[in-house]
Amino acid sequence: MSTDGVDTSRRRFLTAATTVVGAAGTVGAVIPFVLSMNPSARALAAGAPVEVDISKLEPGQRITAEWQGKPVWVMRRTKENMQDLAGLDSRLGDPASEVDHQPAYATNPERARKAHPEIAVLIGICTHLGCSPTFRPDLAPADLGPDWKGGYFCPCHGSKFDLAGRVFKGSPAPTNLIVPPYYFVKDTVIMVGEDGGVA
Repeated sequence: MSTDGVDTSRRRFLTAATTVVGAAGTVGAVIPFVLSMNPSARALAAGAPVEVDISKLEPGQRITAEWQGKPVWVMRRTKENMQDLAGLDSRLGDPASEVDHQPAYATNPERARKAHPEIAVLIGICTHLGCSPTFRPDLAPADLGPDWKGGYFCPCHGSKFDLAGRVFKGSPAPTNLIVPPYYFVKDTVIMVGEDGGVA
């Protein structure tokens, strides 16, 4: 068979065009498959650090944020609250925070960073069976007794915690509330979920 009169440039163009279209189709099919292996935005957000603005947090007040699907309590304790913490040791199950439920920088009576000891950051879940304790900042209420200096009371089974999240002796909860990793981005903003910055 004679190849005279065959336009080889047209054949090369058609072969190249078919190759390019085939390659583009393959890439187009592979990209969604590869992207489907990445975590969803919701999954990434669930574990992502959370920024908490505390600029409007007054002494004695608490706000709640959410990190990893858990409530995170941020409280600015008063001077009186801070003084009261020191006098509770004999009534607490783990006053020195020996159980590892906090980062190393929060292993102190305040369970807080040294630069801002008045700011408490706690996971708001009881360490007994996972209920969420209520915030009870009132002093000496009738249902909690004359020695109550403020703290958290779990209505499910009666566990009591002070304003540093330390568990009282005789409570069903075996350990203190958990302090999540956190640091101060600046004096008015906390990043919960990461250790960073200075103590």
